[in-house]
Amino acid sequence: MSTTACDPERATELAASLHDIQAKVTAAAGSHNNAPTLVAVSKLKPASDIMGCYQAGHRDFGENYVNELVDKAAALPTDIKWHFIGTLQSNKAKALAGIPNLHVIQTLTSAKTASALDRQLPADRASPLNVMLQVNTSGEASKSGLSPLDAEDGDASGSLEVVDLASHVVSSCQRLHLLGVMTIGAYESSTDDTKPNPDFEALRQTRDALETALLERYGERKWGIDGKLLMSMGMSSDFEAAIEAGSDIVRVGTSIFGQRPKKQ
Repeated sequence: MSTTACDPERATELAASLHDIQAKVTAAAGSHNNAPTLVAVSKLKPASDIMGCYQAGHRDFGENYVNELVDKAAALPTDIKWHFIGTLQSNKAKALAGIPNLHVIQTLTSAKTASALDRQLPADRASPLNVMLQVNTSGEASKSGLSPLDAEDGDASGSLEVVDLASHVVSSCQRLHLLGVMTIGAYESSTDDTKPNPDFEALRQTRDALETALLERYGERKWGIDGKLLMSMGMSSDFEAAIEAGSDIVRVGTSIFGQRPKKQ
C-alpha cells in the first residue's frame, strides 16, 4: 500500500468525523451567505490521514511546520489548498514559496518575512500568495503576533505595527495578496460561554480598524475578498462561537483527526 493511501477503516472514521464538523460549521453559519472555510489541521498526522479526508471531498488543510508541509505537499494531490498556520521565520520563506498549491500563510508578523516571500515566489506562479497577519489578541508572551487595534485606530498614523505591515504587503509585495487577519487566542476565554469571547471581539475590531486605515491610505480596496478582509479564528474547542462572531475561516484538528502524537 502507498504511504499516502488510507486504510479503509481509518478512512471511514475520518469521513464521519469530518462530516460531523462540517455539519456543525454549516449550522453555526446559519443564514450567512457564505459558509466559513473549514481548515482541517493535520500537523503531526500522516499523509494517509489527509488522503482519507481528501477522498471524503475535503481540500483545505493546515500545517504548522515548514518541513512537514513541504514533504506532504510533494506526496499528496496538487489540488489541495494548503494553509500554513505555524510560526514563520524569513529563512523558511524559500521552502514555502516553492509549494505551488500553498493557498495562504496565516501567520505573517514581519515585513522582513513578507519581503522574503515576495522575492522567493516564482514569477510564473498562477496567482499571488494569500497572507494573513497574525494578531496576538490575548497579549500572551507565549504567542506570536502583532498588537491588536482598537476601533478608533482606523484613522491612526503609520506608527501602528498592524497597519504598517499591511501597508507593506499592499504597496511593496507584488506577489502577495493581503487576505485578512488571524488569531489563536487564549484557551481560557474559549471555555466561558457566559460572555463574548474577548479574542474574537479584539480581532473583529482590528479587522475593521485596519480596513478603515488602509482605505484612507489607498482610496481603493486592494485586499481581502471583494475588498473585505477575512478573519481566521476558532479551533476545535470554540469554532462554533467563532463562526457566530463572524469568523470566515476556522481551524479544526483534533475533532477531525483525534489526539496528536508528541512532536519528536
